[in-house]
Amino acid sequence: MITTPTSLSFPTRVRLSFSPRSVLPKTSELWAIQAGFVRVLTRPEEGSNLTLGIWGTGDIVGRALSIAHPYHIECLTSVQVIAISLNDLTNPTEVLLKHLHQAEELMLIRSYKRIDTMLLKLLSWLANRFGQDANQGRLIDLRLTHQDLSELLGTTRVTVTRALIQLEQQGFIQRLSLQRIVLQQAEYWHYEI
Repeated sequence: MITTPTSLSFPTRVRLSFSPRSVLPKTSELWAIQAGFVRVLTRPEEGSNLTLGIWGTGDIVGRALSIAHPYHIECLTSVQVIAISLNDLTNPTEVLLKHLHQAEELMLIRSYKRIDTMLLKLLSWLANRFGQDANQGRLIDLRLTHQDLSELLGTTRVTVTRALIQLEQQGFIQRLSLQRIVLQQAEYWHYEI
C-alpha cells in the first residue's frame, strides 16, 4: 500500500472549508485534502450513483485523475482543501498509483458473491485505511449512510441494512450513533470460504 505522498510541493494557497454533504466546485483541476474525508462519484444513469473512491487527509483528488463523466467530489465530513493544478505535483506517478491501487481494492471487494462478505471486506478496508483505534476494534467515523455503503458495493440500501444487522448480531461490528461503526477485532476467515 502506498503511503501519503511526501514528495508533493504546494504553493502557498488558501485553505477552503466545506461542510458535510457539500460538493467541491469544479473550479480546480485537483484538490489537496488537508482535513476530512470525501467520496468521488459518478452517475452512470439517472438516479444512480457509483462511488469511485474514498479519500482523506493527504490525498489528491480531481477531475484530472479520472475519465468518469459526470464527476463529483462529495464531502463526507467537514473538509478543508487547497486547489492545485497538475503542475503543482512533483511526483504525479505516486498520486496515480495511489488512485489505481484504491480502484483495484474496491474492485476486489465488489467481486465477492455474498453481500455480507462484501460488506465485511469493505468495512475492514475502511477501518484499515481510515479507522481509529477504539475499544476492542477500529472506529470508522466517515458518517457513511446505508445508501452510501450500497453505492460503494453496487447493491440496494435495504440489502446493506439487512447485512449490517446480521454482522452486528454475529458480533463483527457495533453500530454507533451518527452512522459510525466499530469493526470488532475478530477472525473473518470463514467469510472467505
